[in-house]
Amino acid sequence: MARRGETIELAVLGLLHEGPMHGYELRKRLNLMLGWGRVLSYGSLYPALKKMLRASLIEEVDTVPAPVTRRPRIVYRVTEAGHQEFERLMSEVGPAAWEDDTFDIRFAFFSSTDMEIRLRVLEGRRTRLQERLERVQTDLARTQKEVDRYAAELQRHGVESVEREVRWLSSLIEAERDGHGNSTAPLSEPATGDQH
Repeated sequence: MARRGETIELAVLGLLHEGPMHGYELRKRLNLMLGWGRVLSYGSLYPALKKMLRASLIEEVDTVPAPVTRRPRIVYRVTEAGHQEFERLMSEVGPAAWEDDTFDIRFAFFSSTDMEIRLRVLEGRRTRLQERLERVQTDLARTQKEVDRYAAELQRHGVESVEREVRWLSSLIEAERDGHGNSTAPLSEPATGDQH
């Protein structure tokens, strides 16, 4: 499983590929990328930025004046070593690439990878979720009589969520194989209503 610091590093390098940003903008964009369930604090971001500065993956390029009551904002830019590290991280296709902690971040930057890597990551994620689904369905069948209706409903919701993601991944894999992976069209149609 990838460490949280590595996930933040990958996300920061990916965002800085788009152009220089200051810490506040990075945090805002990272929180949008991570989604509603995982909020990144400054206490996690700034130590990661300092570590990346020491490793020469990023550099400070400027400061943005701030109101008198605040410190100036430091603008960060990715270095050549940072570009290389980003490419290395995005080319990894092992289990860390499809774990919950890193898959979303990697997926956000999929346009920076070739089709073969995207396919391997998508297939690995789908396999991982299918294994999880089998375990959850087995546990659900075993404990169905032991749990109250709300716990059972929560378990059913979990199964449906994983099934939905497996279907989504399957459609992405099919699109990649058909050569539609880097088009600007939406990768999949949004879900409309209940799909049971």
